[in-house]
Amino acid sequence: MAELEKQGGAARGYLIRGQFLAAPPLVAGLYVVATPIGNLGDVTLRALDTLAGADLVACEDTRITRRLLTRYGIAARITAYHEHSGPAAHRRLLQTLEEGRSVALVSDAGTPLLSDPGARLVADAIARGHRVVPIPGPSAPVAALSAAGLPADAFLFLGFLPSKPGPRRKRLAEFARVPATLAFFESPNRVGALLADAAAELGAERQAALCRELTKLHETFDRGTLGALAERYAATETRGEIVLLVAPPGKAEPPEAAEVEHALRNALQVMGVKEAAQHVAEMTGLPRRELYQKALSLKVPAKDRER
Repeated sequence: MAELEKQGGAARGYLIRGQFLAAPPLVAGLYVVATPIGNLGDVTLRALDTLAGADLVACEDTRITRRLLTRYGIAARITAYHEHSGPAAHRRLLQTLEEGRSVALVSDAGTPLLSDPGARLVADAIARGHRVVPIPGPSAPVAALSAAGLPADAFLFLGFLPSKPGPRRKRLAEFARVPATLAFFESPNRVGALLADAAAELGAERQAALCRELTKLHETFDRGTLGALAERYAATETRGEIVLLVAPPGKAEPPEAAEVEHALRNALQVMGVKEAAQHVAEMTGLPRRELYQKALSLKVPAKDRER
């Protein structure tokens, strides 16, 4: 292990099953590194190369990251960088990049920037002309989607919803008709409330999967309708990291022509023709061009249309 601790020299590297592997030198820049979401064996070789070769590893919780580094014998210099770090920590990381050094950015689990800090650092690094390199790997929403049995051709990641019922239900309603599988993160003490609100706003018959403790010993996939899951978890205590997936809505029947005209007339009272057509298109899923022509005919006075 002594040779591993010589950070800055040619001996940077890591251990896999007792074998030392040297890490190749890194070009200066910010490396966004995905780390395991539970099972430490899911780390990629490229991630180990990067963590061992970086001049500095910036992480949310130094204790969690140190556990991963220790598992693979990596003697890296680490620093805390999270939502409460403040501007000074942010400036220090940018200064490290300005000095022509390499910084590896990791979250507590999974791919950075998905519901955790780092977006501003990446944006500022790009703005200053620094190289930003993705080191892909584990991602909780993708892992859940791969084994949930729900449509995976299109999905929308919405992270953590508001903790209060009112804002949470409003947020759910905004995405009720999105034709994609929805992915949420939730804490175990609020999962019952989330399921109840999701059943109310998205539809109790929507298929869903509650994915818990992914890649860990007690990994579970609880599948069923939102209504059934909401009833099941109404008074059930649960633990662990949770991803909730909700299948796309079923195809609704096209609205009646009278309903479309009524919606357009209401919209035209407060909007222009173009805006009204766009608004009703979003409500009904009908083609905007078709609605624009209809709105135009409704906007023009009848005596002018007859000429």
